[in-house]
Amino acid sequence: MAATSLQELFVEELRDMYDAEKRLTKALPKMAKATEDGPLRAAFTAHLKETERQIGRLEQVFKTVGEKPRGKKCDGMMGIIEEGNTAMEELEGAVLDAALIAGAQKAEHYEISSYGTLAYFAELLGNDRAKQLLGQTLDEEKAADEKLTAIAKSDVNCDALMGTGDEDEEEPSFSMRNVRRAAASYGIANDKRRSAGRKATKKK
Repeated sequence: MAATSLQELFVEELRDMYDAEKRLTKALPKMAKATEDGPLRAAFTAHLKETERQIGRLEQVFKTVGEKPRGKKCDGMMGIIEEGNTAMEELEGAVLDAALIAGAQKAEHYEISSYGTLAYFAELLGNDRAKQLLGQTLDEEKAADEKLTAIAKSDVNCDALMGTGDEDEEEPSFSMRNVRRAAASYGIANDKRRSAGRKATKKK
């Protein structure tokens, strides 16, 4: 039945996220197993534990509105997870790691927007307990997204970029210089590398 009030819409969105989080608890272990990058595997494993706690918070939010916890098929998260499954079937190595991070960040951004909306709905509805619980999860999702960005910039995306070439191993400094320049131009390298690249350009 279609929502006819903000309260009903709030509950519907809670059900959407409850289903999304449940699906992620099944997807994250597969992602952790698929990656060969230690920090990325650790990040997926840690976020699995966070996700399980977040499900518990959602169940508490359901109680604040007198509803039993139950999910509603989340098409958005289903699509993101399916893309990840395809990547795990078709890719490998650093390129797969880069794809896993991209997919995980799509999921994080979906959750960030959803929890931000839910927290605001809770505020409008005067449900302070729900707002606090949802805000806590929102902060965790933002932190998880930032962690994935840091892992991508530290080595994963550059490793994926290196894997696309066939540089001569006898000239590592030349190869790395090209990789860093290309990475910086696409926003992959970290801020320090981009800054160094700009200074080098000015000297020329």
